[in-house]
Amino acid sequence: MLWSALLPSPSAGTAPPTEAAPQRALATWALQFTPRVALADEAVLMEVAASARLFGGRRALRERVWGEARELGVAQLAWAPNGLAALALARAGIENGFQRPLAALLDTLPMDTLSAVRPHRLTLEHIGCRTLGDVRALPRSGLGRRFDQLLLQALDQAYGTAPEAHDWVALPEHFEERLELMARVEQAPALLFGARRLLRVLSGWLAARRAGVTAFTLRWAHDAMRARAGGRGRRDHHPHRRAHARHRTPLPPAG
Repeated sequence: MLWSALLPSPSAGTAPPTEAAPQRALATWALQFTPRVALADEAVLMEVAASARLFGGRRALRERVWGEARELGVAQLAWAPNGLAALALARAGIENGFQRPLAALLDTLPMDTLSAVRPHRLTLEHIGCRTLGDVRALPRSGLGRRFDQLLLQALDQAYGTAPEAHDWVALPEHFEERLELMARVEQAPALLFGARRLLRVLSGWLAARRAGVTAFTLRWAHDAMRARAGGRGRRDHHPHRRAHARHRTPLPPAG
């Protein structure tokens, strides 16, 4: 198994934290590499063992994924034999989960790199735990009684002794993405940056559908602010703040 975890930068998308638009766009882009793409907390996971050869092998696939993912705001990439391990390694800033035995790598990670441990972190710290290895070294029977079963299950899945279950992301039938820019934009290069990111996601969607494009629409929306001076209201139209790309009619695959 070859899993990758893509961890966006907190500022990768400027939508409010409650919105999943940047994560969803990243997942749409990832579907060009494999249909086995899943959302996990703040990250996007993908399993690419079966498709690595199609992209020139693992090294070539890594270079392409990392090169394009950075344009989409991904701050950290990790590879591991399973999804939870890849996510824990990405949170710790470790990319290669195959450089040493997986258990040896995970044992050294801070406890909060595994989501299921986070609710119990303070209690575990009080009994002397600092790493995932410390948690795993506790007696299983006591760990199961004192904490919920999700903790044991997550440890087993991350260490590869229990199977994972994921809800796979469905490829959208139509493409429509929106990007909130970070601040007031007054120069063309900043607009081109947003357009390039949207077009990168569109390219991934088209590749996943094995389709082409005859036309697409890219819209820039203006935000309006109202200021008051001398008792009168004045509307200032700030330059483009929102980029919006839409495409609805893919070409059928050749042949």
